[in-house]
Amino acid sequence: MKLSEREIVGSGFRYPIELHEDFVGLSEKLSSLKKVSHVFVLTNREIAGIYEKYITKELKNTSIPFSFIYLKAGEKNKHIDRVKKVYQQLIEKDADRNAVIVAFGGGVVGDFAGFIAATYQRGIRFVQVPTTLLASVDSSVGGKVAVNVDSGKNMVGAFYQPEFVFAPLFTLSTLPKKEWSCGIAEVVKHTFLDGGAFLETLSTRKRSDFFEKSDTVRYAIEESVRVKARIVAEDERESGLRAVLNLGHTTGHAIESLTAYKKYSHGEAVSVGLVTALLLSKSILGFSESNFQKAISLMNQLELPTVLEEKPELVLQHMEHDKKKDGNTLKFVLLEDFGKPKFGVPVDRKMILETLKLHKGMKLNG
Repeated sequence: MKLSEREIVGSGFRYPIELHEDFVGLSEKLSSLKKVSHVFVLTNREIAGIYEKYITKELKNTSIPFSFIYLKAGEKNKHIDRVKKVYQQLIEKDADRNAVIVAFGGGVVGDFAGFIAATYQRGIRFVQVPTTLLASVDSSVGGKVAVNVDSGKNMVGAFYQPEFVFAPLFTLSTLPKKEWSCGIAEVVKHTFLDGGAFLETLSTRKRSDFFEKSDTVRYAIEESVRVKARIVAEDERESGLRAVLNLGHTTGHAIESLTAYKKYSHGEAVSVGLVTALLLSKSILGFSESNFQKAISLMNQLELPTVLEEKPELVLQHMEHDKKKDGNTLKFVLLEDFGKPKFGVPVDRKMILETLKLHKGMKLNG
C-alpha cells in the first residue's frame, strides 16, 4: 500500500519519491517505464537473504525478465576496484541500453548501483529501492552516485537521477542499532538545515519512537525528503546551495577514512562531525550557545554519538583529501542559526585543529 508520495522536480528532471508499506506496486512502477529489456537488481547477499523472495514475488507480476547481481556488503566494498566485475556480469547477461538497474539496499548499494548505471554504456536507467532509514531520507534522493578510492570517499562519481524512488518501509524492521543511528543522524542534520516545525517536532521525540511509532518514521522521512528535494531542485549539481547538505560531512568523512570505515557507520561519523560544525559555527558565524545546547540535547535524546574519540591531528590529516579543499583552507558548511546554513566557509587549519581539540575534550553526552 502506498503511504505517501512527493515529487522532486528540477531543471531537466522530475521523478516521484514514494513511501510504501511493502513491495506491492513496484512491478507496476517498473512496467510504466518505456522499452525495458531487462531488470537487474543490484543488492548484497545479506539483504537478499531476508527480502529476495518478496521482491522476486513482486517482479514476477511483470513480463519483464529480471536477474540479481550480488555485491559485497560494507562501505569498504563501495570501491572502484569492485566496478569491473559488475560491468562484466552485465555484459555476460547481455545488458543493453534499455536495461534498468534496481538499486536494492542501503546507501552503499544505492551509491554503487547508481554509479554503475551512470557509466555502463554511457548511462542506463535506474531506480532506487532503499531498505534503510539513511537511504530513505538521504542517499536515494538527489542523484549523487559515487564510489570510493584508496585515498578518499566518494572521490569518483556523477550526478545521475533515478527514474523513481520506491521505499518499502517494512524493511526498516530488521535494521541493527548502528543503521538506525545512521539514518537518525541524517534526519537531525535536515532539522538543523530547516529549523522551524521540523526541528521542534523532532525535539519532542525520543529514539524509541522510531521503532515503536510508525508515524514518527514516516514523518521523519517525509520531512527530510521535503528538505532535500527543495535544495536539490534548486541546485542539482552542487554548484552552490546543495553544498549545505554536507553539514557535518567534512569531519565525518575524515573520521570514516581514518578508522578504515570499520568503527563508525556513515551516519555515526556525520553525527560526530555535526558537533565539530556547530563548534565552528559558534566561533565563526555567531551561532548561539543556547542553540548549541539545544542541538546537543536533541542528539543525546536520540542517542546519537557526539564525542570525538580520534586524535585531532589525524582527523585533520584525513581532511586533506576532502573534495571541498581550496588551497590552504578547507571549506565547511556552518550555521548562522537553525534554518540558516552557509556553505563554502573557509576555515584555516589552525582553527580546525583548535576546534577538534576542543571537541575531543568536551563532555557532551551526560
